[in-house]
Amino acid sequence: MDRAKWDFDRDCWGGGNNERQCYTDRRANAAVGGGLLTITARKERFTGAAVPAHMRPASADAANVTKDYTSARMVTRGKASWRYGRIEIRAKLPAGQGTWPAIWMLPEDKSLGPWAASGEIDILEAVNLGVACAECPGGRENTILGTLHFGGNWPKNALNSTETHAPDILDGFHTFGVVWAPGRIDWTYDGRVYATKRRGDWWTSASSDPDAPFDRNFHLILNLAVGGGLSEERGLKGVDATIWPQTMQVDWVRVWQCRPQRGSGQSCEGGR
Repeated sequence: MDRAKWDFDRDCWGGGNNERQCYTDRRANAAVGGGLLTITARKERFTGAAVPAHMRPASADAANVTKDYTSARMVTRGKASWRYGRIEIRAKLPAGQGTWPAIWMLPEDKSLGPWAASGEIDILEAVNLGVACAECPGGRENTILGTLHFGGNWPKNALNSTETHAPDILDGFHTFGVVWAPGRIDWTYDGRVYATKRRGDWWTSASSDPDAPFDRNFHLILNLAVGGGLSEERGLKGVDATIWPQTMQVDWVRVWQCRPQRGSGQSCEGGR
């Protein structure tokens, strides 16, 4: 892992989703070996900061909280961020009720206001993969999600999400990506576009620019959450306490930057 570009979040906040893990920088939760980054979620009690350091006023004391799981959340915040381009991550996802792997992006600054006025780009989310699912091909959960969050400051936020079935999702490594151009974002799975959002599909209360808030720099985040609203409300409900540890493995992260002509409708296929 290139520490010049990646750092760890270290907190037990729960992401605003009532997630059940503490994020740490321990090798037990994130390690590089055999050419892979492995993020491991474990069932173990851990005490840490109740609010992330980057969300606390500098003068505020760090109150602690104890939770029953640990994991890792890797971020490029303050080290690397991008505006437009093609971003791909080759990863192998975990399975089981209560697993919530995510590959996503947040604004490098919040010039348009707190979440979600300044935006969020979710490249990949999946919850409870492999659990019984009557409406899924093969009878097992295999849904992946690509989502934008935008609008006003919480609770006046909005979202635009696409879900698709990926029957082979647990068969090994797959490539998840976005192709992000002015006024357009495509989501890809193993190189195939499965969702497209265009200007008019999003907005922010802080600007009349139709491309805002997705017209500024965003940084990358890789994490494996335990529980939380999205996973616990779906599938078999709650968290299966018997399945841990679970891992999310990352083979590579690649970013191609490009400069498409504004308003051309072109995505960044020929990026560099």
